[in-house]
Amino acid sequence: MSANLSALERHFATRSYVEGYTPSQADVHVYKAITSPVPSTYPHVARWYSHITSYTAEFDTLPGSSTAGQSFTQAAAAAPAADPEEEEEIDLFGEDDAEDAEAERIKAERVSAYNAKKANKPKTIAKSVVTLEVKPWDDTTDMQALETSVRSIEMEGLVWGASKLVAVGYGISKLQITLVVEDELVTLDRTGNKLRLRFRQLCQPSEVVYMTKTSIA
Repeated sequence: MSANLSALERHFATRSYVEGYTPSQADVHVYKAITSPVPSTYPHVARWYSHITSYTAEFDTLPGSSTAGQSFTQAAAAAPAADPEEEEEIDLFGEDDAEDAEAERIKAERVSAYNAKKANKPKTIAKSVVTLEVKPWDDTTDMQALETSVRSIEMEGLVWGASKLVAVGYGISKLQITLVVEDELVTLDRTGNKLRLRFRQLCQPSEVVYMTKTSIA
């Protein structure tokens, strides 16, 4: 009969005795099965062995039975006894693997949902609100016709807004008109060039007198 030192090492890593919290016949049974010094590779068994040695004189009077100790001993030709705790640990690891797989699945679903939500989120559109000033060449210009001409310019991303006439003297007024443009689609230089090329006989080159940036989702 010999002791299963590997199983004992795992057992004594968290316990002081084979069974219970005091020395018993289970410890005596295992102690007697160890017929040679405990190798240094089994430090927990060596600690237990040294401790039980101090009870040698009391072996016959120690309480309990040897039943619990028998699971750690075996016949010389017999296969090593299965360690119930080792089997339990294997089951626990399997459970951990299942939990890890489930956690990964939930994480993947959340990432996928976030990406879908992000893809469907409306894009923020950068816009500029501009006040444009258009001056006629002289007092003979029909300002109503000039405004109509200005508003006739149409481009994707351009919206004309409110307007007013501002007197500059000598019977001459200038047109101030507000427009909103999408920055990615319309440039003020492009708008100004259209005004200049189309209506250079009616007005002088336009000027920007006010501009602010905004964004709309």
